[in-house]
Amino acid sequence: MGSIFAAGGVVMWPLLVFSVVAIALIIERLVFWVRLNRRQRRVMQDILRTYRQAPMDVYPKLRQNINLPVARIFLEALEIEGASPKQFHLALASAMQAELPHLRRFSTLFATIISVSPLLGLLGTILGLIRSFDAIQLGDIAENAGAVTGGISEALVSTAAGLIVAIGTLLFANLFRGLYKRQVALIQEYGGQLEILYETHYERRSQLEEGAYVSS
Repeated sequence: MGSIFAAGGVVMWPLLVFSVVAIALIIERLVFWVRLNRRQRRVMQDILRTYRQAPMDVYPKLRQNINLPVARIFLEALEIEGASPKQFHLALASAMQAELPHLRRFSTLFATIISVSPLLGLLGTILGLIRSFDAIQLGDIAENAGAVTGGISEALVSTAAGLIVAIGTLLFANLFRGLYKRQVALIQEYGGQLEILYETHYERRSQLEEGAYVSS
């Protein structure tokens, strides 16, 4: 590996940095999504069931699961007292928009690594070819054969390294993009169910207040 790295030339160093950063980010995102998907559906079904039966009992459950994005969204919207169903919908949508950047975390870095790595490989190709052409001198081709093949080797290794880093990062970035889209769909699904329950409780409370006002 050391000889291959040395054969790739100077562009192997930034590619090495990119690969280390990409691996660290991939591990962090994998841990995040595994923890999230392992318990989210079960917790959200329990929260919706609790809110349907006893709305006030849902707040402790939401605070216990505050590490879940959808729990933070629900809690922020439900903490607005006396909101109408329309206001609750707006609060839920605003909380969701505020949470989306956390779900898309590191997407810009992934895109940068995917875009720049092949360009670094191409730069290494150009530098290797320049080195090879410089070594070619009329009448001394046999003498400089080592330098010529070394330049070609640098061009090929740097290109391969850039593509490997970009392709590997792209595969995981697409995986995380799919998980993000699935998470947004689940938040919208759970949010829609919560809105229906909230409107039901709101209308029931309004009817009780109206009845109490008429009887008084």
